[in-house]
Amino acid sequence: MKSQRAELVAETAITLLAERGMRGLTHRAVDEEAGLPPGSTSNLARTRLALLELALERLTELEVAAFSALFDAERLDLPGMFAGRPEMFEALAEMTARALWTQLTVDRRRTVARYELALEATRRPELRGIYDRAGSRFREPAVTILTAAGSSDPVRHGRQIVAFGEGVLFDAIAGAGTDPTFDDLRLGVGELLRGMLADPSSRPGA
Repeated sequence: MKSQRAELVAETAITLLAERGMRGLTHRAVDEEAGLPPGSTSNLARTRLALLELALERLTELEVAAFSALFDAERLDLPGMFAGRPEMFEALAEMTARALWTQLTVDRRRTVARYELALEATRRPELRGIYDRAGSRFREPAVTILTAAGSSDPVRHGRQIVAFGEGVLFDAIAGAGTDPTFDDLRLGVGELLRGMLADPSSRPGA
């Protein structure tokens, strides 16, 4: 993000997406909500697509920052964390559940805005590419961590665990489900990981 005003406009757009939906996001609405002089948002993002791109860029920055404390592969001692430790599943399940819990609670507004942008991206090829590139920044760490944890197919397993998390979030926020507790998340993720990372020789029929 290039300036404080650009951050303000982008974060206001995120708030409007979460509170009013895609139709409620206009340049004028951002100016009014942010307390900016009329035309300020248009000066930064002249088209609607440019405004959506600005919001998505800022949303990605915020989510990457939130996740990095938990899933920064360069900071974490992954080999030491997983090598021969029986509590490996619990440690990884705790990390993943914490990330999901954050998206359901303190960052719920961002999650709703992301769903609005995801749906819009299905109709705008220009936005689709940006959205997909942003999503890869979350899938790649999953592959790195599952590789260190001993996955036999970390790319496929990475896709699966991301899909699991997205399904849980959507069901709670936009579906017919209810918000899971943190323990629900931790147990669910743990069961998924045990299925992925179990010793193949220990599986039935092996």
